[in-house]
Amino acid sequence: MKKLHSKILEILQHDCRVKPSEIAVMLSERESDVSAAIAELERSGVILKYGVIVDEEKLDKDSVQALIEVKVAPKSEKGFDEIAADIGKFDEVKSLYLMSGAYDLCIIIEGRTLREVALFVSEKLSRFESVLSTATHFILKKYKIDGASITDGSLKRLVIQP
Repeated sequence: MKKLHSKILEILQHDCRVKPSEIAVMLSERESDVSAAIAELERSGVILKYGVIVDEEKLDKDSVQALIEVKVAPKSEKGFDEIAADIGKFDEVKSLYLMSGAYDLCIIIEGRTLREVALFVSEKLSRFESVLSTATHFILKKYKIDGASITDGSLKRLVIQP
């Protein structure tokens, strides 16, 4: 990867709203070169999506997120890729990772209710012959997402007196 591409990616990962003209100034490059590099990164699939990190607790949105550990029996010739591709097709799946250690896949899903998440596991994941076992962990509170701190640093706890 070109040095310019790496520097641009570093800036955009920190704040995807930075304009090519601003990046050009930051890197002492021509704006046309920065714009061309960004277009190339998008075209080649290095940049997949631009996003915003949201503190969902501040919204009036009811949703449940869960991390699901999945043990699978990989298919010969195709390994984990085929099962991961099939699981990744579900709209509920927000992130999907191949892991080392006690389980093979880590799935982050989102649903409207606990029941909806439970039904995803029992009605969708359980239908895959390759799935050997699952463990579902509901996300109770987020403190940091992709490097962005969610808390304001003023965590308050109730004082408990004997």
